[in-house]
Amino acid sequence: MTVIDCHHHFWTFGKRAHKFPPAVGTRLDHDYMPEHLRPQLKAAGVDKTILVQVLNEVDETHEFLQMSKDVDFVAGVVGWVPLTDPRACAKALEDMKPLGKLVGIRTLIAYEPDPKWLLQSSVIESLKLLAKAGLVFEAIPVNEAQFESVLAVTRDIPDLKVALNHLGNPPVPENAWEPWATNLARAAALPNMSVKLSAGLALVVKWKWSTVEIRRYSDHVLGLFGADRVMAGSNWPVVELGGTYAEVLQGITDLIADLSLTERAKILGLSAQRIYGI
Repeated sequence: MTVIDCHHHFWTFGKRAHKFPPAVGTRLDHDYMPEHLRPQLKAAGVDKTILVQVLNEVDETHEFLQMSKDVDFVAGVVGWVPLTDPRACAKALEDMKPLGKLVGIRTLIAYEPDPKWLLQSSVIESLKLLAKAGLVFEAIPVNEAQFESVLAVTRDIPDLKVALNHLGNPPVPENAWEPWATNLARAAALPNMSVKLSAGLALVVKWKWSTVEIRRYSDHVLGLFGADRVMAGSNWPVVELGGTYAEVLQGITDLIADLSLTERAKILGLSAQRIYGI
């Protein structure tokens, strides 16, 4: 079985203008590169990864695509293109084809002031280009209005594969349930939506990894989406704010331990292979 970490990042501190919430402080002000992740992958038994954009910059995506050629464990890249400009989006996608294995596109909609940013006609047109190219659109909504926008584009563009990052940002620290639980049920009703079993920045900046505490949220997602539409991811190095790589990967393994061997194989790799086409 090939084990795939479907969500992690790289960056060289100071090379680009990374912005993190004030609560992060200087804790992520370090280099996080392949040589830092490789031994952790080996120790955790992870074979391949999906490298995900950090900044809304084409140059970063170009660098990551080159890494997908140079770094043996990077199986694909989720990059960035200017979705508000369909013509520029199309050109960027075309330019990226020879550079490496592009498998998806993500825009950090959390930093867009308009919660309906995704619903602009120009963005919709660009999302249709992603669908035509067979690329996954990755979404990370952080409030109710953004979640509604993600649901709308997923419903209105049925050929677009959408991956909801980080369990849809569950309210674990507050031990709350709604509206997250109902929103995830609505998302699961859309067959082109999948979910990453991972912990996002909004969560780990205020919460230390606890398999016990996150279990009811992951159980809810697994029950709704099934193993075919759930992918395991670390969100390294961001997740180090709340736990070590080994701790989080072991936690994910424990969360799915009661599932069948076939279901575990899907969550740990096969679903990512199918969804990303790797």
